[in-house]
Amino acid sequence: MLRRIGLICLALFVIAGIARPAAAQSGKILVFAAASLKDALDAIDGKWHAETGKPAAVVSYAASSTLAKQIEEGAPADIFISADLRWMDYLQQRGLIQPKTRTDLLGNRLVLIAPVNSPIGTAVHVTLAVGVPLAGLLHGGRLAMADPRAVPAGIYGKDALTALGLWSSVAGRIAAAQDVRAALTLVARGEAPLGIVYQTDAAIEPAVKIVATFPSGTTPPIVYPIALTKTARSGAARFEQYLRGPAAAAIFEAQGFGVLGRAR
Repeated sequence: MLRRIGLICLALFVIAGIARPAAAQSGKILVFAAASLKDALDAIDGKWHAETGKPAAVVSYAASSTLAKQIEEGAPADIFISADLRWMDYLQQRGLIQPKTRTDLLGNRLVLIAPVNSPIGTAVHVTLAVGVPLAGLLHGGRLAMADPRAVPAGIYGKDALTALGLWSSVAGRIAAAQDVRAALTLVARGEAPLGIVYQTDAAIEPAVKIVATFPSGTTPPIVYPIALTKTARSGAARFEQYLRGPAAAAIFEAQGFGVLGRAR
């Protein structure tokens, strides 16, 4: 019986080792970051490797809600960058980040996009204001946006549409995507006539165009906080500092983010 129990424990240990992400096994820094950061962080990660000679970090991109839940379930992330404050708050309230390392890193804007060859935005001008016939512009199609129930870009989008009195007219026509980049893809492929994404997402996709920007005040400030997780390895602090430094700031700004860097 003892031998059998020992074999079972050994098997569980081996399975756990296989399941552990390659980044943790290799000693590379593991960053969990909002999907909208992909292009900027990939460039920054490459610059970090070139300048320091240290291994590039491994960055896992997804909706902030998904990443926060994975960290809560024990994923060995070293750094978390959320697309909104609430999911960082979620982890802080559970003691899963190091509060003294938490910083408001970036800001962003919310925009309405259409396929680049769409008449919307050229022949048909759009101003996002109370009473604008947004539902009519869909012409039976759907409005692509990140899931408004949990994903920051979707929550911001719903907040903005609600502030303009437009949510009820389009609520039944939403194509809810798993994250903001998936919503961007739906519009880029022409599968949705309109979408709501961050300004920075629209800027990197040549197959879409910005047709309107949501007025300030229709959403809370769009802020990306960064923090080391509770289980972060010692080497993660240096990369986190690099992400808040001038080289990273130049790349973030070139891609349309506002650099904040305010310590919390």
